[in-house]
Amino acid sequence: MTALATEPAAPQAATGAARRVLLAPITITPSKPLTPSHLKGLLWTDVMHRATQSLAHVTHRSSHTTYHPTEQTLGFWEFLDRTEGDTDYGDLTEEDIGALYVAFRAAARPSARDLRPYAEAAEHGWVHPASTRVLTLWSGHYARLGLHDPGLLRYQPPGLGLDAALDRLAGLGMCLDQRAVGGPVFLDLTRHGLPLRQLVTADGRPNYLACALRELLPLAPGFDEIVLLYDTELDSDHQQLARVLAELGPSVRRVPIGRVPIDGRIRSARQGGWRDVHAGALLDAAAGHDPAVVRLGMRLYFIAVLGPGQQQSFRPELLAQSLKRAERLLESAGQPQSEPLTDRLARHRKDHTYVDPYRLTSGLLGRRRAAPGLDLLTSVYL
Repeated sequence: MTALATEPAAPQAATGAARRVLLAPITITPSKPLTPSHLKGLLWTDVMHRATQSLAHVTHRSSHTTYHPTEQTLGFWEFLDRTEGDTDYGDLTEEDIGALYVAFRAAARPSARDLRPYAEAAEHGWVHPASTRVLTLWSGHYARLGLHDPGLLRYQPPGLGLDAALDRLAGLGMCLDQRAVGGPVFLDLTRHGLPLRQLVTADGRPNYLACALRELLPLAPGFDEIVLLYDTELDSDHQQLARVLAELGPSVRRVPIGRVPIDGRIRSARQGGWRDVHAGALLDAAAGHDPAVVRLGMRLYFIAVLGPGQQQSFRPELLAQSLKRAERLLESAGQPQSEPLTDRLARHRKDHTYVDPYRLTSGLLGRRRAAPGLDLLTSVYL
């Protein structure tokens, strides 16, 4: 693969007081319903984005186009075409497509030759109809939750082709490329005390980390701070990613977010188990509430109640309590606040520019809390 003709324009580093912050959350493969773990990460990122933009210039980059070339996505598309033929996916539910994804993950791994035409098509913006259907359904959930849509259905290619990204890594002295002898490509941060990490297999398949580097390498120099939000189980890869990006100038912050156990077990989405607890089902169950109550209540539960770890299982009765708390907060909001909104938000930072969603949101639930200002609820949660 060669470099794309254009790169996304990276902003110039800030010279004044307002810093430039790039939020780069992990994306979700468009092949299944949004589970409680997914919802937690999405709501966490959204509150961070909306709170921080009152204090800094914030860019939220979350491009599905960038990560379609992974084997996980391309393999699913190839599996669907091979097993389902010309199925019309337009009327299928997320659960229907998710069941097909579970079947794919239990099937034999496709070959690089099988995936090559899908990889080439994805580079030019093609998306399988099943994933388009899932992304369309997610767009509806985003709207009901009041989430910022970073472009679920838009073609947003990364700034570098794979070869160009590897060349840039080589220029930083961080690439061990064995393709000339039929081998794989590794990210080499051994001089920083980190292990070799494969980026591209010997038969040419890039992994998620390789795709992230294609996306973030050209963007990093234009920002003062980059925030990586991701599943705690991917901490090792994000330590490596952070080390590369820091070499390009910005401070890099890692924000691991714990998954949400279901009945005491943390399950991979490849196993299914999302019945009645996925985003669509939870939103339908809350449909009797005012939309503002749903948006605030979901954030109270998935951020403040569950917290950053993964000790607590999903509990629908606690979500219901959070919706009631949201009603009371909205009823008590609106009193004039003498302290400016920017000062109230800035208290929830440490040595970083971004606002900590957990510190901010849990502050709404303290027993001795003051009634929140409507300006805070409107700008950050609604």
